[in-house]
Amino acid sequence: MSQAHPSRLPLIGITADSSACEQTGSKTNREGLYSIPSRYCDAIENAGGLPIIIPHSRSRTQIAHLLSRIDGLLISGGGFDIDPAYYNEQPISELGEINPQRTFTELASINFGLDRDLPILGICGGAQAINVALGGSLYQDIATQLPAAQKHQQEEHSDNYGHVVEVAQGTLLYKICGRRKLSVNTTHHQAIRNLGKGLAVNATAPDGLIEGIESKKHAFVLGLQWHPEVLARSETVQRKIFSSFVLACRRLHCGI
Repeated sequence: MSQAHPSRLPLIGITADSSACEQTGSKTNREGLYSIPSRYCDAIENAGGLPIIIPHSRSRTQIAHLLSRIDGLLISGGGFDIDPAYYNEQPISELGEINPQRTFTELASINFGLDRDLPILGICGGAQAINVALGGSLYQDIATQLPAAQKHQQEEHSDNYGHVVEVAQGTLLYKICGRRKLSVNTTHHQAIRNLGKGLAVNATAPDGLIEGIESKKHAFVLGLQWHPEVLARSETVQRKIFSSFVLACRRLHCGI
């Protein structure tokens, strides 16, 4: 990447969802559509970054070219599951819908980002994707495979709290938040099972489930099982996650 001017906002790619077609009124758009909840872009903009959508691709070369032009990567959440073939398991009946092209794009983007030591923030399914990209595995369905766990799919809106997480001291997340406990929302039926290589747990739920991970080998690689972009609308401590992420992107962008 060429030397960037420090006044330019760091460019942060956000992975998008996709759909084959969309019904709009009486018309059906039969082209593929990319979409992303505006709250992700809002959180990045409010923290001083410039968000762009990362389209899906079947080409690792194309993904590598795109990743070479951005200063940070946000792996967003979505209503789909990662194919368990990526962590050498057969699917169980409770596995949700998979999205092969999005998963390919996200895992390839994470791997290229890790090679560049690009700041990476993974949210909900994005945290799970970071873990899988580094060789970790998932609970395909918490209720089925860990029946003693508490409920992790809250019925209320995701701007309400679902449970508390305990933050591990000495971690990047603790450095950002400065708290041992955080109240978070919870909207997931899957969770991290076995940790990927080079990752550390930075937050856990009361039932012991992993709620946050980070890389021990990279400057800023953070995965959070909750949705801080929702809570950031009203909570300073959740906004700090994005301001710290964007600051890490700015440092890379400016070469400092």
